[in-house]
Amino acid sequence: MAERAFDLPTDKTARYAALKAEIAAVIAGEHNLIARLASAACLIAHAFPERFLWTGFYLVDPKKPGELVVGPYQGTLGCLRIPIGKGVCGAAAARRETVLVPDVHAFPGHIACDSRSNSEIVIPVFDAAGALAGVLDVDSADADAFDAVDQAGLEAICAELLTSA
Repeated sequence: MAERAFDLPTDKTARYAALKAEIAAVIAGEHNLIARLASAACLIAHAFPERFLWTGFYLVDPKKPGELVVGPYQGTLGCLRIPIGKGVCGAAAARRETVLVPDVHAFPGHIACDSRSNSEIVIPVFDAAGALAGVLDVDSADADAFDAVDQAGLEAICAELLTSA
């Protein structure tokens, strides 16, 4: 197993900045979408193992553009398909903006892929042309696990995942 390039800071804002740099270094020069997203999912999940229950990507299915299909992830079995506009992932895809949910049980139409999930953040991922490629989904067993720092950090990572290939 490869070792981390460097230790991540304990301060959450600094941890996200270091994580973004680490992901950029790992995927630099790699053009394969799955390799880029698998590496990012792994590094994000391992950066916050105490808080992140499930970390992964749902991708727009080119054969069924109204659906997201599970992509690279870290965690228990994920939902295979999510209609765009349904659940937290589908809502983020439809709105093309981050959706942060402090209590998934209060979110209308929440899709429970893992019953242990209590809060969730979903960030849209765009390709270099600005088209929606998919979403990054992060779940936590903790209620209200995500805040503005998580949102800014994950959005910064996602902004460059597919634009620097």
